[in-house]
Amino acid sequence: MNEPVVVFRTQSGVEASIVRGLLEAHGFEAMVSPDSIWTIVPSSPTAGGDIAVAVPAAAADAARRLVESRRDLPASRGDEPSHGEGFAVLESRIGHRFVDRTLLEHALTHRSRAHEDVTGGVADNESLEFLGDAVVGLVIAEALYREYPDLDEGAKSKIRASLVSAGRLARLGETLGLGEHLLLGRGEEKTGGRRKTALLADACEAIVAAIYLDAGLPAAGEFVRRELWEPFEASGGGAAAAAGAFDYKSALQERLQAKGLGLPEYRVAAERGPEHDKVFEVEVRVNGDVAATATGRSKKDAEQQAAQRALQAYA
Repeated sequence: MNEPVVVFRTQSGVEASIVRGLLEAHGFEAMVSPDSIWTIVPSSPTAGGDIAVAVPAAAADAARRLVESRRDLPASRGDEPSHGEGFAVLESRIGHRFVDRTLLEHALTHRSRAHEDVTGGVADNESLEFLGDAVVGLVIAEALYREYPDLDEGAKSKIRASLVSAGRLARLGETLGLGEHLLLGRGEEKTGGRRKTALLADACEAIVAAIYLDAGLPAAGEFVRRELWEPFEASGGGAAAAAGAFDYKSALQERLQAKGLGLPEYRVAAERGPEHDKVFEVEVRVNGDVAATATGRSKKDAEQQAAQRALQAYA
């Protein structure tokens, strides 16, 4: 009898697909049980159970030798954490336990890994990255709407852009240790892909999408608010950044024009302190009259504060 014999077991759909492709590329008739069907968002019918790769009994010994000889393939290198233990650690850092862990695996799969899969059955994280970008933007936009309702659209956009920038997302990726868990191709591995800003930022967005697909918007929103919005607020950056993003000078000019008044004029009324620690006093005049005065560590700051006070006078 030539019944199928299992030659490889894993809990990773990506790993099973790569091993199957390796065997088939060398002429083996290989099968995966249960069969993993990959779509844009892969799902696991095994719900965390083993995935077995099998070949006909007559070819089992040769197939095992081939798999063992190729342990340096991206799917089975020893420098990557085991999916079970490694993902449990990452889930703890993320603060979300996945019902479908293949979503997490998908979020960590770079296109370089997918390109090395000879079966074409491994999906990279680019679709998840696209979705995650939208989810992050929505959550931050809602927080800005609720916390800073008086800021204009331009100011809100500036703060959102800062919070969802590649640099900030990459720093979050570093904090979470995403680089340790990225599934990379050999070329990307050799060029330091685990530390690249773009890869970490993309993976971070993909993680958000994975949480969203696994547990819905409330869970994804909780993650974004905890990891991006709350640190921004706690650092004192909330009010300060909101004030900095709001251009009071432009707002004053628009209000004066709406009232049929002349353009505001700014003048340094006084400078105090040594060169390295100056304080500037600025006054803003409207139609020749002083509308407000303010002080600041720079002329720009003093002008903004003076404009803010003048806005109150011409409310």
